[in-house]
Amino acid sequence: MYSKKFGEIKAVAFDIDGTLYKDFDLNIRVFPQVLSHAIFYINYGRARKMLRKLDYYQDFGKAQAELTGKLLHCSTQSAEKKINSIIYEGLKKYFPRFNACKGALEFIQKLKAANVKVALLSDFPPEQKGDIWGIKPYCDVILGSEQIGALKPSPVVFSKLVEELGVPAETILYVGNNHKYDVIGPKKAGMKAAWIISNLKAIFGKKSSVADFTFSKYKQLDKIFFE
Repeated sequence: MYSKKFGEIKAVAFDIDGTLYKDFDLNIRVFPQVLSHAIFYINYGRARKMLRKLDYYQDFGKAQAELTGKLLHCSTQSAEKKINSIIYEGLKKYFPRFNACKGALEFIQKLKAANVKVALLSDFPPEQKGDIWGIKPYCDVILGSEQIGALKPSPVVFSKLVEELGVPAETILYVGNNHKYDVIGPKKAGMKAAWIISNLKAIFGKKSSVADFTFSKYKQLDKIFFE
């Protein structure tokens, strides 16, 4: 379809964490868990930051476990078990306890009605979120960047997204909350980008000079997309 703001758009892809739900909703619930595993979370975060520096890992899970293990001074096997139990399995129970951002599902339903493809691209396993608050059935493509072998903003990740969607990069709008990963990353790959920010940032007039659109509520994106 054609949008006055974005031009021809054949697909809209969404980040999940902090984009389809508010970071605060998860952070407030996992805070006790983070405190009880503080050393792990600090070093796991350091490992993920280091992993973003390379474009591709043939076995991402192994690379992540090896690096996390070195930082924790434990074996790769022990680190892998910790990652699975604390992150992948340990966080699953929290996601059904809150809802998607207001208007997100309705916007996606309108996209499908307009024959626009819908995709999800997350740095964590999308299946961790179950049916993703009712959004999963509307998706044409669902990708976890870890399965691809890299983390955003690696060009490998966005190239795979383009390949799976089967449409030109310039006809894809990527929606995300992390400016470096979800705005600069897809823009470098030739896509358009919409940056979702917090209400507080919006109050202070925060905008991106790189993103094609900055918004804080999905009704704003809906209005400008379909105008």
